[in-house]
Amino acid sequence: MTASTTFGLSSEARNLHWLLTNLVEEVPGIESVAVVSSDGLLLLSSDQGRIEEARQSRTAARSGPRGSAADLATIVSGIGSLTVGAARLMEFGGVKHTMVAMDEGSLFVMSISDGSLLGVHGSAECDMSVVAYHMALFVGRAGHVLTPELRSELRRSLESESAGSAR
Repeated sequence: MTASTTFGLSSEARNLHWLLTNLVEEVPGIESVAVVSSDGLLLLSSDQGRIEEARQSRTAARSGPRGSAADLATIVSGIGSLTVGAARLMEFGGVKHTMVAMDEGSLFVMSISDGSLLGVHGSAECDMSVVAYHMALFVGRAGHVLTPELRSELRRSLESESAGSAR
């Protein structure tokens, strides 16, 4: 995250950026992080390139997967939706977190608030319990801040960055 990313944002938005940056920098093995709104839109990402790719994928016709760099928000949203549906079907209550362990890495999805999700892509070497612990800390710190007003501000920020980069 660069300083220009947070220029002009409210203190809550800057704090959320700071929390996300710290999560990525302090936890070994985290490849990337995305905060996704309840409607599946990317709100915040640890990778500026990912933000631009997510924007482009909304407007471009897609012929197939473009890789994890462009699809983390989509994957997080899809897994979140799938697990919420499974929990309703099984009548087990709300979903707190989901973990997918793969040969070459891991994917973690944790509920933040009112349907918003935190998604983390970790390397094969990451300690899953450490990642889950730090995600829970992030959610605890960010959950009360991620208001509808802040989500709108983050979306506007992404849109204005997109307009600025298109020039």
